[in-house]
This record gives sequence, C-alpha cells and structure tokens, in this order.
Amino acid sequence: MIDPRVIFLCHEFGVEIIPGNRYPEVGQTRAPDTLRRIIDRYGIEHARLVMTTITQAGNNKLLLDKEGLWMVSDMVLKCRSLIEREAGAWLDTWDIIPGGELQFVAQELRGFVPTRFALGGMVYERLFRRFGPNSDQLDMLDDRRRMQ
Repeated sequence: MIDPRVIFLCHEFGVEIIPGNRYPEVGQTRAPDTLRRIIDRYGIEHARLVMTTITQAGNNKLLLDKEGLWMVSDMVLKCRSLIEREAGAWLDTWDIIPGGELQFVAQELRGFVPTRFALGGMVYERLFRRFGPNSDQLDMLDDRRRMQ
C-alpha cells in the first residue's frame, strides 16, 4: 500500500507512480517508499522542496529513483539557507545541471561507491561552481567548445 501522503505529493507535482518492474520515464517514479522515508525523516515541506527542485528543473532529466531522490534531499539539507536566500537561482541552476547525464555516470561506480553519494558529489560540485567563492569565473557545463 502506497502512503497517501506520497500519492498526494506525486499528484501535486504531476509525477506518476509506476510499478517497480517498469523503467521510469521523465515524470515517473517507482520509488514511492523512498518518498515516504524522506517525509518521515524530514517532513512534508522538505519533501515538497525536493520535488520542486526536481520537477521545476526541466533540463536535468534526473530519474526519480531512490538514489536521485535521496541525493536531491541531501542537497536541499546542505543548501537550505542558500535556497531561502536565492530560490530562483537555485532552481535556475538545477535547470542547467545535466542531472540525467551525471546519474548515468554515477551508475558506473555502482559496487565501488554508493550511487547516491557519487551523484551527490558531482551535483554539489556544480552547485559550488554556481554559488561558491569563484562562481563568476566558471562554466557550469564544462563547454569544451569554448576552449577551441
């Protein structure tokens, strides 16, 4: 049985819950239990911010799987004061982070490094580029074409 809070949250953000034996497409999740755990641990408002971060970032194509959801939850916890100060910039940054690509790369480390943490490190590095001390000097997407 799926927790009614999770059903409501997914409906609120237009996310379809699919059976665990199907591969999720953009806007689908097969990890309702992960969302329930996030709600239980950090509350519904935190989970709502996680879902906002994922669903409002149209470019990132991040899978709404266990690792992706926990990683975004981790980033929301780490960057809470930043989000409160610069919510628009937070969402704009997530829109240009190539989340799906980074998630694919993180899968290569499965069995060596927990995927959640590998993905979190790669995403945090991008967030640090945008909001860190030298944020005006770095390119978020590592556009190598500019170097030629």
